[in-house]
Amino acid sequence: MSALLGVNIDHVATVRQARYARNAASINVEPDPVEAALAAERGGAVGITAHLRQDRRHVVDRDIFRLKEAIATKLNLEMGNSPEIVAIALQVLPADVCLVPESREEVTTEGGLDCITHRAALEPTLKAMADAGIRVSLFIDPDPAQIHAAASLRAPVVELHTGAYAEASGAARDAELSRLIEAARLADEAGIQVNAGHGLNYVNVKPILVLPKLVELNIGHSIVSRALFVGIEQATREMVECLRF
Repeated sequence: MSALLGVNIDHVATVRQARYARNAASINVEPDPVEAALAAERGGAVGITAHLRQDRRHVVDRDIFRLKEAIATKLNLEMGNSPEIVAIALQVLPADVCLVPESREEVTTEGGLDCITHRAALEPTLKAMADAGIRVSLFIDPDPAQIHAAASLRAPVVELHTGAYAEASGAARDAELSRLIEAARLADEAGIQVNAGHGLNYVNVKPILVLPKLVELNIGHSIVSRALFVGIEQATREMVECLRF
């Protein structure tokens, strides 16, 4: 058995933007996130994740439309709950969207979505996505209250934020893993699919596989980093092997 792997290609776009931020939508700029996505699929990814941020700091609109057309698996669009990005998602019609908190000051997503505080804003977005045939995942911390809120919103999927686990060590890491296990159990009992991700790499991912009913892990930075030495396809293949249990 194994957990499924979705590969996040944001940081491929980050490298492109370092040189081509002013003309990222032009042809012949590199590296191309779509080519990276196709290589990840060849390496065994079951889906491609990309975060279209409001500030377009890495992935840009054209990338999302091209990914939808080019990949053979599924597109998982990470997005903040803003009217502009919601409208784009409803144009692109990815298989999945993952709603995440978003701050312009953060380097990467720093925590889970607060489904309790933002319930009123989330409800119409979940309905619009469901009406369009798009499956919604909520990126949340492994907190029972957030699991219950996700269930009350009738979210079909949660992606448990593994950042605190990834950054901890020793007894603190064990405690974070226990929190993730309990959150996964509660989500499964509520009939919600369990995914997870953030900060996972080739070393720390193995213990995560004990999460009850874990379906999919979304991993980006570690795979893109490894790809500098072996290429995206091989880096993806190596992570797929890590997810076998």
